[in-house]
Amino acid sequence: MRTPVVAANWKMNKDLTEAKSLVSELLAGYQDAATEVYIAPPFVFLNEVNQHIKGSGMQLAAQNMNAVESGAHTGEISSSMLKSVGASTVILGHSERRDSYGETDAHINEKVKAALAAGIQVIFCFGEQLAERKSNTHFEVVQSQLASGLAGVTTEDYKHIILAYEPVWAIGTGETASPEQAQEMHAFIREYLRSEVGADVADQTRILYGGSVKPGNAADLFSRPDIDGGLIGGASLQAADFLAIVNAAS
Repeated sequence: MRTPVVAANWKMNKDLTEAKSLVSELLAGYQDAATEVYIAPPFVFLNEVNQHIKGSGMQLAAQNMNAVESGAHTGEISSSMLKSVGASTVILGHSERRDSYGETDAHINEKVKAALAAGIQVIFCFGEQLAERKSNTHFEVVQSQLASGLAGVTTEDYKHIILAYEPVWAIGTGETASPEQAQEMHAFIREYLRSEVGADVADQTRILYGGSVKPGNAADLFSRPDIDGGLIGGASLQAADFLAIVNAAS
């Protein structure tokens, strides 16, 4: 039985006062349950958020990291920096990093291996663009992103990887892949894992759906056999909405 996961990606939202308020609201309504819950605030709030959620059952995640550990990399954050403020998990390969900041599969692969080497769990994101979905190449695109982004990852490493399928056309658009479309892709991903790294890894790896998940569609999405939870963007910025999604996964 795979433990469900719901992760909150705040992206570049909230100031410090708002971040504290949101965390307080989450703590007031959160009941530690079987679902793993991750909160990924902007870098500048990691330590503050960690101080509040420590001991609650919620875990701290970062939205990105550099593959290099230290040096002349102005504006970048390393794995040791993340660990020093309590982040045990990092989101890598998000479509916004790929599309807006030019991160390639090879670049993301370097980050994945650096995070794993540092003992940081990875939420690995991937997914197709609308044109790729319309041209019916979405399966090939996803397979390529998995093969390249996770190249060199061992079967043991997969114990520290959570996959997050996010159809790019459904992120922040209000559009959502239908539960049937999402399940179809998740089943494809699990079968890909089975063929590449074995049945045990395929059966144990959590695969999240990301893309306009809301309280109203979460239960239907999460009820599908190969969908193990969600990577939540906009709905994670409202405590009531995020907690409803967490409850839907439990």
